[in-house]
Amino acid sequence: MTVSVRRVVGAAAATALLCSAVAACGGGDDKGEKNASGTGSQSVAQAVTAAYKKTSEAKSAKVDMTMKMPAAAQGGGDMKMSGTMGWDPTVMDMTMSGSAFSAGGPDAPKNIRMLMQDNVMYMDMGANAAKSMDGKRWMKMDLAAMAKKSGDEKMASQMTGSLDSMNQDPAQQIAVLLDSPNLKHLGSATVDGTETEHYKGKLTVDEMLAKNDSLKVLSKSERDQLLKNVKKAGIKNYDTELWINKDDLPVRLDVTMDSSQGAIQMSEKFSDYGAAVKTSVPPASQTFDMMQMLKELGGASGAGSGTGSSGLDSGV
Repeated sequence: MTVSVRRVVGAAAATALLCSAVAACGGGDDKGEKNASGTGSQSVAQAVTAAYKKTSEAKSAKVDMTMKMPAAAQGGGDMKMSGTMGWDPTVMDMTMSGSAFSAGGPDAPKNIRMLMQDNVMYMDMGANAAKSMDGKRWMKMDLAAMAKKSGDEKMASQMTGSLDSMNQDPAQQIAVLLDSPNLKHLGSATVDGTETEHYKGKLTVDEMLAKNDSLKVLSKSERDQLLKNVKKAGIKNYDTELWINKDDLPVRLDVTMDSSQGAIQMSEKFSDYGAAVKTSVPPASQTFDMMQMLKELGGASGAGSGTGSSGLDSGV
């Protein structure tokens, strides 16, 4: 695999994993109503709870998402995703684009199609990647299988939890918003021609991690270490804004995380709730496995270079 193709593959994998990490922060499933501060606080909680219930029932939607990562961060830049996704069961057919891939050089694809089904992700890395991968252009990312092969049961559980959240399930994100102690109504607003009600809440890192069900497999000491690492990165708060239409369905959902390197911003717009999501995964003859690629990159970096993950670092 050429250096430029390695960079493209590495950037795409890193972006997908970052999406998973951001999504996992919204992995709660609390359906109960919460008291919010301010005048008419109970009606605010009731409105957001209604949106949670309607979104859960919808099970799928068309999505347009943008993510902005600070330039100081590795893999910084903008990323866009659009397509259809379902969250019961988890399925996705999305297309990614943006400056986050430009570091791959002239061989970098302008768009990367991403399919997800049965907890396995497939990413179309383009014709140039295929030239270096025996004609195979689809990268397969089975994170749960990768974790199981490592023999780490806790890691396997975390990976599976992250994959469950990879599709940016808006119902789970709304459920976490309900736990904000300062959830409030900001008034009416028009989003892409649709009349909505605008809500906002903030949670600290401690509160957000407490709601992350995928971390329940960790011991207290491991959770404390994770919290320490997150805070070391400078992340303090998660701000969430939600716009709900007259049918109690979210039209837009924004999440902002402040870090020491700058703000990470994610904005999602939803439409066509209940839309069918049909995916046809590529045959094995057209796919190359990410885990095998990591092994090859690790071996190419020389003896004693460490695990496959270090190989990815050397190739990005």
